[in-house]
Amino acid sequence: MNKFALAFAFAATAIIVPLASAIAAPTPCETALKDLRAAEAKATPNDADKNKVSELETKGIERCNADDDKRADDFFAQAMKILGK
Repeated sequence: MNKFALAFAFAATAIIVPLASAIAAPTPCETALKDLRAAEAKATPNDADKNKVSELETKGIERCNADDDKRADDFFAQAMKILGK
């Protein structure tokens, strides 16, 4: 009985851990950038907001190029918020 319980625990862990990490994975930064650029094309922000969005986009692209999708997505999300998306 103990061997069965131990085998079940290992099997459950082997299934749950990859699923949990897949759910928590950030959006690919290329996708978030594409969404941001589409929102920029439709938005009409004032000059100050446009400059701030541009700065955040540049920072996001730098993080995306460094394979830091989570931080890149954070910068893109901040820019989207400014654009009202």
